[in-house]
Amino acid sequence: MSENKVIAVVGVGPGLGTTVPVRFAREGYAVGLIARGQDKLDAARGVLEDGGATVATVAADGTDEAQVASAFAALKDQLGAPDVLVYNAGAFVRGGILELSAQDFVSSWNANCLGAFLAAQQVLPDMVARKQGTILLTGATGSMRGGARFSCLAVGKFGLRALGQSMAREFGPQGIHVAHIVVDGQIANPRTLERFTSGERADDSFLSPDAIAETYWQLHAQHPTSWSHEVDVRPYLEKF
Repeated sequence: MSENKVIAVVGVGPGLGTTVPVRFAREGYAVGLIARGQDKLDAARGVLEDGGATVATVAADGTDEAQVASAFAALKDQLGAPDVLVYNAGAFVRGGILELSAQDFVSSWNANCLGAFLAAQQVLPDMVARKQGTILLTGATGSMRGGARFSCLAVGKFGLRALGQSMAREFGPQGIHVAHIVVDGQIANPRTLERFTSGERADDSFLSPDAIAETYWQLHAQHPTSWSHEVDVRPYLEKF
């Protein structure tokens, strides 16, 4: 078991799902990764291990209570209890209210909100016992407003924001810093960038995943007398 501090990240992939654990690994954190896709876990593990990080990965459905409990038990056994939880998972189906199925709606809510609840339940007991810990929740533009054809995203992200507020009020006095990050814009990951032909959009119209990861680290590093609960990040060109 690692003697380092531990960060657990739920929702791993190219972009933010990799740059956040990389940023914490630079500070000596061991990294536990949870995601559905083994290919994404393997890719992130490769990047982290190339940088010298201690890494454990578990493939699991973050919306399934039993799988989440088993995944965190495995990470705790390999690395120790997480000092930091980052919930970065999310999914949605774009469509109008009359186009979406009930399953579309429920599945999106599960990924965007329920999974964070399940993950938090796994890390909070140890954090409370230590009287310290950090939980960082990745929000979106949809956390603040429900756009046409984006109801699946907005309902889940609104719920995630409310969950974060409730956790912060309940567990902040017990030493746990809970923060919600509104990512307002498109992150510059390979999947996003390939949608646009060369020169169609300026590079600085996308959010840099490395820059966002720095914001996550700074939130975690805040002194308890000056905690932020909610931070929004967006490119300087983004209207809001």
